[in-house]
Amino acid sequence: MGRRVNVIGVGMVKFAKPGASEEYNVMATKAGRAALADAGVDYKDIEQAYAGYVYGDSTCGQRAVYDLGLTGIPVFNVNNNCSTGSTALMLGRQAIEGGIAECVLVVGFEQMEKGALGSKFNDRTNPLEWHANLMNDVQGFAQAPPAAQMFGGAGREYRWTHGTRRETFAKISEKARQHASRNPLALFRETLSVEEILAAPEVFDPLTRFQCCPPTCGAAAAVLASDDFVRKHGLQSPVWIAAQAMTTDFASSFEEKSMIKMVGYDMAKAGAQKVYEQAGLGPEDIDVVELHDCFTANELLTYEALGLCPEGEAEKFIWDADNTYGGKFVTNPSGGLLSKGHPLGATGVAQCAELVWQLRGQADQRQVEGAKVALQHNLGLGGACVITMYRRD
Repeated sequence: MGRRVNVIGVGMVKFAKPGASEEYNVMATKAGRAALADAGVDYKDIEQAYAGYVYGDSTCGQRAVYDLGLTGIPVFNVNNNCSTGSTALMLGRQAIEGGIAECVLVVGFEQMEKGALGSKFNDRTNPLEWHANLMNDVQGFAQAPPAAQMFGGAGREYRWTHGTRRETFAKISEKARQHASRNPLALFRETLSVEEILAAPEVFDPLTRFQCCPPTCGAAAAVLASDDFVRKHGLQSPVWIAAQAMTTDFASSFEEKSMIKMVGYDMAKAGAQKVYEQAGLGPEDIDVVELHDCFTANELLTYEALGLCPEGEAEKFIWDADNTYGGKFVTNPSGGLLSKGHPLGATGVAQCAELVWQLRGQADQRQVEGAKVALQHNLGLGGACVITMYRRD
């Protein structure tokens, strides 16, 4: 990596159900203003803006930032499915790392509709539907949304391979609700028991409704800056990006006829290895993790892909409570996508915000004590996976 890149400001709005949110540009403007205020800089200091969203017109990014100021800066619109937010972060980081800019704004937002994961992916040219069609003969898919078919199918494959109990997947959702209960910005803050989660309507075995992330509206933003900018503005001990990598699909995603591989396991594993090599750190050095728990099955698989536990041992990892406070790694202290919500374009930036707050010691009731190293995993099928490591000295 070239120049060090710092995250000097973050902000987000409380996520909301479809139909209950403000317009996307209003949410994005509020998140952007919060990030600028957190950084202690003016919009006139921003040299470039990166706007991430999945549903919207080609220049929604301009509409999202114009209320912050009309300064004529470049605005880049980014769409990379569910990894859109962290893709925008990566582009902003590269601009600073390469000396193109000193300070940039990254904003992610989404205004979704009810039932988006069922109705929005019916076009067979859509990457999610395309992925699902390639595997239709593998698991005996039922009439469920393609995303639930794929991640639920991966959960089935894992169960059949390792004899994993259905309760183990529900245990992940129980943990997500417990964490979200401490987060005022989360969508679902009511706690649920494993029994209540299993009793919910089944979407696609082993997934019940409470094991699937909800369509969500929201926005988040981050201000990135160089060391020179930090020194010039007298900023003290900011969080910085220690390593970052993006991977896309390997041949194994399709040729091995494995649902686990299809939903991004190899992408996540390869990306994590690159990040560990770049940072000179390993999973044992991580204090807190925000990972892409769009479905409980994906969180379980991601524990192993990131090296948080050995392959085949995720069930023990979960029941030993090594994924929560008092265990080895606190995963998704925000409540994750399952409980905080998943506005597609905002998710990666919201993960960044949570980890910055954690490393600063500003996470209030959900604070991970002594957190110094954080890992972010943001996955989009189609496909792209972005892994980012943050540190604060």
